[in-house]
Amino acid sequence: MNNFIVRTITGIIFVAAIVCSFLNPIAMALLFALVTGLNIWEFTGLVNEHVEATTVDRIICTVAGVWFFLCVFGFCCEAAPSAVFFAYLFSIIYLIISELYTKHENPINDWAYTMLSQMYIALPFSLINVLAFTNDGNGQVHYNYVIPLSVFIFLWINDTGAYCSGSLLGKHKLFPRVSPGKSWEGSIGGAVFVVIAAYIISQISPLTAQLTPLQWIGLGLVVVVFGTWGDLVESLFKRTLGIKDSGNILPGHGGMLDRFDSSLMAIPAAAIYLYVITELL
Repeated sequence: MNNFIVRTITGIIFVAAIVCSFLNPIAMALLFALVTGLNIWEFTGLVNEHVEATTVDRIICTVAGVWFFLCVFGFCCEAAPSAVFFAYLFSIIYLIISELYTKHENPINDWAYTMLSQMYIALPFSLINVLAFTNDGNGQVHYNYVIPLSVFIFLWINDTGAYCSGSLLGKHKLFPRVSPGKSWEGSIGGAVFVVIAAYIISQISPLTAQLTPLQWIGLGLVVVVFGTWGDLVESLFKRTLGIKDSGNILPGHGGMLDRFDSSLMAIPAAAIYLYVITELL
């Protein structure tokens, strides 16, 4: 019971922090810059500890990832020129060339996990800015928190709906090799709850007028599918390393990667989906 209380309190604080941060663009940028850094720090620590003959520069990888997030934020809200990305590019070049001098046992592993920390974590979180800032076609950039916040709402509803549906009806395993606890019944149940939530969101907020109800439902389903894959990808990562949780920074919830695994696939997928329906269709 004590663990349940701790888990509940942590979950409430976690959700409240994300929801409140989206109400202000600066708060959003500061929170997710921190989230980006903590996730990269956790990821690189796990790699250094559990992957044989691999040594990733945790400090530079983390600083580079946070800087990249802030660069994308500044660029999207037109507060910074594209030149701000040069420092990030320099850091990546440094991380590659430095392997010539460190004499590590397996530089290819070092390069691979260094790049993975940026592609798997820094890039997806940075795309939150792409979801949040839009150009009205007249040269004016507007901040709209509804879409990026909705992505997280869909993920939370999907997790809750899948857990409830799976607990009651789950019989057919979704991906037993990686995550034995997930079922097809749970995944379908979660998707149904998200579809309902997407339709409700499309009706209650004036800021959602840029998407039709059907497009909102499509966004919800994209988040469900790719969020589930994101969860499975992190489960595969942990299973490969032979660990249960990615960390213990969040009492009762494990590590940062455990809490944000779904979003690492859902955010890029949502950005692509919105680009397709608004720019190409």
